[in-house]
Order: sequence, then structure tokens, then C-alpha cells
Amino acid sequence: MTHDLDVAILGAGPSGSLAAAFLHKLGLKTAVLERETFPRFSIGESLLPQTMEILEAAGLLRPVVEAGFQHKNGAAFRRGDRAAEFDFRHKSSRGWGTTYQVVRADFDKVLIDAVAAKGVPVHYRHEVTAAETDGQGARLAVRHPGGNLEVKARFILDATGFGRLLPRLLKLETPSKFPVRMALFTHIRDGIPLGGMDRNKILVSVHPADKAVWYWLIPFSNGRCSIGVVAEPRLLEHAKQNHPGADETALLRALVAETPTLDNLIGNAVWDTPARSLKGYAANVISLHGPSFALLGNAGEFLDPVFSSGVTIAMKSAALIAPLVARHLSGGSVDWAREYDQPLRKGVDAFRAFVDSWYRGGFQDIIFYPGQQPEVKAMICSILAGYAWDASNPYVSDPARLKVLEELCAPSGS
Repeated sequence: MTHDLDVAILGAGPSGSLAAAFLHKLGLKTAVLERETFPRFSIGESLLPQTMEILEAAGLLRPVVEAGFQHKNGAAFRRGDRAAEFDFRHKSSRGWGTTYQVVRADFDKVLIDAVAAKGVPVHYRHEVTAAETDGQGARLAVRHPGGNLEVKARFILDATGFGRLLPRLLKLETPSKFPVRMALFTHIRDGIPLGGMDRNKILVSVHPADKAVWYWLIPFSNGRCSIGVVAEPRLLEHAKQNHPGADETALLRALVAETPTLDNLIGNAVWDTPARSLKGYAANVISLHGPSFALLGNAGEFLDPVFSSGVTIAMKSAALIAPLVARHLSGGSVDWAREYDQPLRKGVDAFRAFVDSWYRGGFQDIIFYPGQQPEVKAMICSILAGYAWDASNPYVSDPARLKVLEELCAPSGS
């Protein structure tokens, strides 16, 4: 087989851009194939500080800093009249304590444009329709505006996110253990008065009657916000019954109205963008790697948006995989399970423990516990800041410790 490329990267989102930047630095002939054109809408707008050091290592931090995105230094939580804040600068892990809240259409374009400026070819409107892989490389059938072509690569990386291209084509998908949930979301001109909220933090609000229903409010630097609600589909079906004929924007507004603290905060908002929905987003796969391919970020596994872990996992996967691909293509030996799968899943499992605890209500008890110990709060803060691979943190090395903390923070009589 004659190969056109060392590595073909499928998808130009954050994991694809980061992988392309790292592989280019390592001297590999790489190209990015993207089905859509950029900019394009996406969610996952609240970054975590862990991503900053990965962007820096890939040589992509400067264009992000210069783009003028909204500064972010933490997360705020509200449940009824209770409030809590976590300042990421007060985490226990070493590293960045601040990051950004971004309009993903702009952020993703900043990244991929910077990659293209380094000399990596980026091909938009190139849709992969079939893939064959073996130990010698891969063949991709690609449809594009000019017709069809075959791309041959020694290795391929799937960075298609929720599209999960290779898991579908190669039948790698397996059911997620998370319950099916649905998100309704949009962007608004928020109308929040100066001082009405700390725009340097994401705001997570819990529904007053159902702890498993929560809302995000992510301020941007231009007077706009991303707002969304996450719930099991039954709640949204119930909302449709109560508001017959309502479109998704009206349903989202009705659900926001059920949480007065949030509704009052954005009472002057202009709802000028139709809402969208995403259902059954949690996913898993049989394996993150195989003959001449590997899966990055959400293409392999997505947990839940509650702690904004998606982009962090995507970038971490790109940073982990690039040197392994380079070694593999130079003839070296790679233990993909030990060197890629297991290290990546270590952080994913830490995030998963926190997501599970959130929906049980235990982590909410921890967040709002009045007698928080500073050293424990700093460890929790590190996870919320994305440092889910810091093995010195007891809640990373042994995520089961979180259940002990839940019991200590549980309301009396529960």
C-alpha cells in the first residue's frame, strides 16, 4: 500500500487541532479532514485550567490568549438559597489556575487556523464515508465537493467528537452505563447588569425540586451567555405536555422559569437564537485503539457536561497519543493499552466518580457543606479545574474516597 500521509486526522475540533499540532512538531506528514466548514456551532464552552498547559505544549496558547475570550477563574453553584464558589487558583494541584469561557465556533477556528498556519493541510467539506484499517495502515473513502477520493495513511486518529465516525464505521460502540439524558441549550444576549454575577465563573444552578436537573450559564466576553438545561428525557416530555406546541426555545425558557434564582438573573435577556437539543450524548467504546487507528476525546467516550470535562479529556488524549504514534511509525514498540488507554481512563474515571456523585446528590451535599475543610476543598477544586490526572490528589488515586466524603457531608437525618 502506498501511503499519502503518515497520519490522517478526522475532525478539526480541539482534539484534532491539538493532535495535528503535536504531530507536526514531531515531523510527521499530517492532514486534517473535516466534514463541515468553520466556524460552526458547538457546545462545551467553559474550559478548565488543565487545558492551558496542553495548549502551551502544543504551541497554540498564544493565539488563544490573543483572541480576547472571557477570563475564567472558577465555578459557582446555586441550589435554592444556597450558594458556593470554587476559585481554581486555590486548587491543590500545581499548574494553571485560570482559563477562558469561549464561543466554541470562534475558539475552534482559532485553533485550527493556527494549525493550518504551521503548515498542516486542513481540508473542509471532506466527509469520510468508509474506513479500512489493518496493521499496515488505513484506507479512507472520502466524499468532497469535487467528487470522491481515497486517502491512504499509515495511521488515523478519530477526532470527530459526538459524530464518533470510526466507532460507527468499525462497530466499536458499546452502551454507556450513564442514564440517557438530554440537553436543551442556546445563546442569549443576557442583559445581566454590571455586578449582577461574577462573569469570571461558570454558574451551575440546580432545579429546586429535582437535584438531577441542572442548568449552566456561561458568560462570554461580548455580553452574551450560553445557557442550557440537562435532564432525563421524561422531564422534557412532561414540559412538552404542559406547553403544547412549544418549540425548543420556549421549552428551555419554561424550564428556566422553574428555577427563580436563575430566571431572575437573566430577566432582561434577549432570546435571539433558536435553542437546540442533544439527547443520549453519553457514549463508550470497546477499545480506544486498534490496528493503525486510535480514538480521541469524545469520539471514544463522553461522560456528561456537568463539570465541563469534555474539552479537557479531548486535549489530554491528543497530548498522550501524539508521541506514541510517532514512536509506532518509526518502528518502535507501543503498548497502547498501558501507555494510552489506561492513563487516559485514569482521569476519565476520576471525572466519572464526580459525575456519579453529582447525580446521586452526594457531591451537591459536599459543595454546599457549611464546614468545608480548606485542604479538602483544594483537592476537590483541583478536579473541578481539570487536574484529574494528578495522582498526588487522593480523589484521583482513589476516587472511591468521594463516597466517604459524601457520608461526612450528608445532611443529618438523611
